[in-house]
Amino acid sequence: MLVSLRDVGVSFGSTVIFEGVTAEVQENSRIGLIGANGAGKSTLLNTICGAQEYETGELDRKSGLNAGYLRQNSGLSTGNTIEEEMRSVFAPVLHARDEMDRLHLEMSGCRPDSEEYRRLSQEYDRNQAYFEGNDGYLVDVKIKTVLNGMGFEDKDLRTEISTLSGGEKTRLALAKLLLSEPELLILDEPTNHLDFKTLIWLEDHLEHYKGAVIVVSHDRYFLDKTVREIWEMEFGHLRVFPGNYTKYKGLKAELMARWEKEYEAQQEEIADLEDYIAKNIVRATTSKMAKSRIKKLEAMEIIERPREYSKKMFLKFDFDRDPVKDVLLVDGLSLSVGEGLERKHLFDNLSVHIQRGEKVAVIGANGIGKSSFLHALRGELKQDRGKIRWGQEVKASYFDQENRQLHPALTVIEELWSRWPRKNETEIRTMLGRVLLQGEDVYKKVGVLSGGERAKLAFAILMMERGNFLMLDEPTNHLDLQSKEILEDALRDYKGTLLFVSHDRYLLKAVPNRIIEIFDDHVEVFNGNYDYYLEKQREKAAAAAPAPKAEKQPSAGSTAYYRTKQQKAEDARRRARIRELEKLVEQLDGEIAEIEETLQNPGDLASDYQKMEELCTMLEEKKNQQSEAMDEWMELSEE
Repeated sequence: MLVSLRDVGVSFGSTVIFEGVTAEVQENSRIGLIGANGAGKSTLLNTICGAQEYETGELDRKSGLNAGYLRQNSGLSTGNTIEEEMRSVFAPVLHARDEMDRLHLEMSGCRPDSEEYRRLSQEYDRNQAYFEGNDGYLVDVKIKTVLNGMGFEDKDLRTEISTLSGGEKTRLALAKLLLSEPELLILDEPTNHLDFKTLIWLEDHLEHYKGAVIVVSHDRYFLDKTVREIWEMEFGHLRVFPGNYTKYKGLKAELMARWEKEYEAQQEEIADLEDYIAKNIVRATTSKMAKSRIKKLEAMEIIERPREYSKKMFLKFDFDRDPVKDVLLVDGLSLSVGEGLERKHLFDNLSVHIQRGEKVAVIGANGIGKSSFLHALRGELKQDRGKIRWGQEVKASYFDQENRQLHPALTVIEELWSRWPRKNETEIRTMLGRVLLQGEDVYKKVGVLSGGERAKLAFAILMMERGNFLMLDEPTNHLDLQSKEILEDALRDYKGTLLFVSHDRYLLKAVPNRIIEIFDDHVEVFNGNYDYYLEKQREKAAAAAPAPKAEKQPSAGSTAYYRTKQQKAEDARRRARIRELEKLVEQLDGEIAEIEETLQNPGDLASDYQKMEELCTMLEEKKNQQSEAMDEWMELSEE
């Protein structure tokens, strides 16, 4: 066990953040921590790590526990290059290698039978044991594997971190933490700034991670793929549910339904007891029985009324008239954005045909032009080539991920009234109330609303517009888990036509019946949801992989013997090859060290440029040989 909490409580002054928290983190735990903003999730994680003191209860932590916590700020050394930052994780191992190089040079100047040689040899052996015991020969392979997985395969490793974007820094910080391989890995919103390819790689990496993992995430699909236990922080208390996020939803619904029934049954019992007491306490014949019921009432453990953090918003998208069957036809669309030297070409040859009632999702790499595609459909962006044809009676409504259609200077109620001036105040307030914009909130300026509040205001506008074709650009951005699920249900129930851009894989799994993936020169269409899309991607990858070599099949009578004998022979050859590679890597390590020493202290060779160039070429060849040998060693070791 890594961490054990028993009735742990934390308060800030008179404010109780949480209390009575009891939970355990095992060596291979996979935990998803969820809860509303401000519920105490970060405080709990800091308490687990030891960065936050607790006032009540007991907390046991494994002695010397190595916990790595990826917060939403990166914590990188911005003066370093990418390579320097990643190699800093392996500083002790690389120091041991440098010591081996130094000791090797010193030993070369000593007699093998001298005391100094024996001392240096023993020190060399200690460093070598540490180096090899910590996979020193695989440092570069590990760095390359994780950086490629996190989307840095085309990035120059000499790039300074200070020049990276915020999203790149977040991904690099995650890569560094994964390389450090702590016993307890804590990730706070790790899916931010990750594309589908990187998300899939991270999910697979976490599935095979050796230590324990705690994840805070609003990505429901990610939680489904990576966790086996949900911790829900709510009203200062922690509940633990077995299973992934989807299993948690069912268990939570069952819990709340059972809790509600138990509460109502007890309230009825209490009412009956109080009614009996009131009627019989003064009667001589029944007073004793009434007093007995008083004692029962006093001894009763009162069930608290079930409660939720907030009221649920209500979304229902309706329309007044059906359009024709063929609502949208796009043929050979080509798009570019920007002007002059800043002009950027996005994609060519995008063709799509959408019929009434379809729910179509649009996906593609970041920057490919998904949002621009929607702008072109709305006539806000002129296409380079191609045709866009809308069917008759189509009334399109649009949700902008940045909510740029809203007016920052207007109040919330003015935003709706300016669009529907004939509506009375009750009608406007009723619609705003459905999205939980109530009371004094309706007089707030749109410009000061939070991202979630602006999204809810935009949903109110969509409901009032009553469009029969909804175009949504990243509609789940800024929404909490509850609001995402309410939107998801509303879109599933919508009878009109839906075209939306999203990176929310849970939404992509639940809503669309078709997915369009945009590339720079074509589109690919998948007639199903996100799970279907993934299945087709796996089939494509399998078809592209080289076919395995056919093996001669033994006769039925000798199958068991042949297989055992063949396996033994293969294992022997594999082990022999691993030993050969280990010797080769060690030999090349010494040769590389000698060449590097010569280059650092060239002596008379300093003026012989041809010889120096030959040494540099030889050094590069040796390093390439060593890298290839380590790659092969890693593959054979994993078999």
